[in-house]
Amino acid sequence: MADSEQSSTEDHTVDSQEVTSEKLKHDFSEDEETLIRRMYDLLGERWHLIAGRIPGRTAEEIEKYWKAIYSISE
Repeated sequence: MADSEQSSTEDHTVDSQEVTSEKLKHDFSEDEETLIRRMYDLLGERWHLIAGRIPGRTAEEIEKYWKAIYSISE
């Protein structure tokens, strides 16, 4: 019984990480995601400059989004 409790706890941790990434992904529109990727290719990690091109977004939001989505694949 302890084994089943432990595995469900581990599964819950993985699920919450996936949910966090999915939630961040859904907080940005496809146009915003595309613009962030293009601007990142041009400017690198200059989050404040990228945020200046996306009304209503802060540099911190964009950096957090980028690291949540793209640091997993690196």
